[in-house]
Amino acid sequence: MKLKGSLLVLIFTVITVLTGCEPLMVLDPKGPQAQTQADVILLSIGLMSFIVIVVFAMLAYMLIKYRASKQKEDYEPPHIEGNPIVEGIVVGIPILIVVFLSIVSVRSNYLVEATPEGYEDKEPLTIYATSSNWKWHFSYPEENIETVNYLYIPTDRALEFKLYSQGTITSFWIPQLGGQKYAMSDMVTTLHLAADAPGEYMGRNANFNGEGFAENTFNVNAVPQDEFDEWVDEVQETADPITEEKYDELVEPGHLGQLTFTGTHLEFSPAPEGHHHGSSSEDSEDSESHGEEHSETDEHSEHSGH
Repeated sequence: MKLKGSLLVLIFTVITVLTGCEPLMVLDPKGPQAQTQADVILLSIGLMSFIVIVVFAMLAYMLIKYRASKQKEDYEPPHIEGNPIVEGIVVGIPILIVVFLSIVSVRSNYLVEATPEGYEDKEPLTIYATSSNWKWHFSYPEENIETVNYLYIPTDRALEFKLYSQGTITSFWIPQLGGQKYAMSDMVTTLHLAADAPGEYMGRNANFNGEGFAENTFNVNAVPQDEFDEWVDEVQETADPITEEKYDELVEPGHLGQLTFTGTHLEFSPAPEGHHHGSSSEDSEDSESHGEEHSETDEHSEHSGH
């Protein structure tokens, strides 16, 4: 009786918790990269569910068909040889499942690492995402803007995030737009994303990095391109410029609200020289262009000083 009561309480608790849950963000994709990952997750769940159902059905059948029965004391069960067909099925089906899932996983990995499908011919928006304990700094080199703990991005445009850290290793993640990727202090990693629909999305650090990890989050506002351009113009007119002293203050451990500046910290605190794109040729080309950009910046600073 106590066991039945405990089971009823457990079932009631599970039902109550599940009815209060919001839909999983990874299964509510708003971009092509996230859609690819959601499709793979659902395919894997469906395939594994089918396997579990078949296995338990076979188990129930075997338990019933070959259950113990009353036999004579001198009864000896018949000797049965192995069946090559059954053995082939038992070994072959798991191999086919593993091969199938491996092909799906490898293909999806290549898709999410590349420029989103449908955006290959469009100029991407480059954003440097820099983490520090426990906040995110987003630099827009082309727009000459920097934000803290929030992103403003245009829809229907490829996004190229350059990730690195000013402290411990973190992991940049916007669940509804794509998967996570590490940000490290000694190299820049690249993450390709895109937003198909306007909306507000949640981003966070998915790698535990100390006591402030739980609040190491940021907001993402995806808007049409014309609204994004209006935001850029407004920031250029109203925001204060970021200085080296101010940036040094911002990267100190602690939490901050949302901040907006003109200029970027890349001018006086450039990103690491090392790059990781999955291709050595791309790395070298990107490093050369990165060095040329900083050379031009240094020359401009010298002329300004004179």
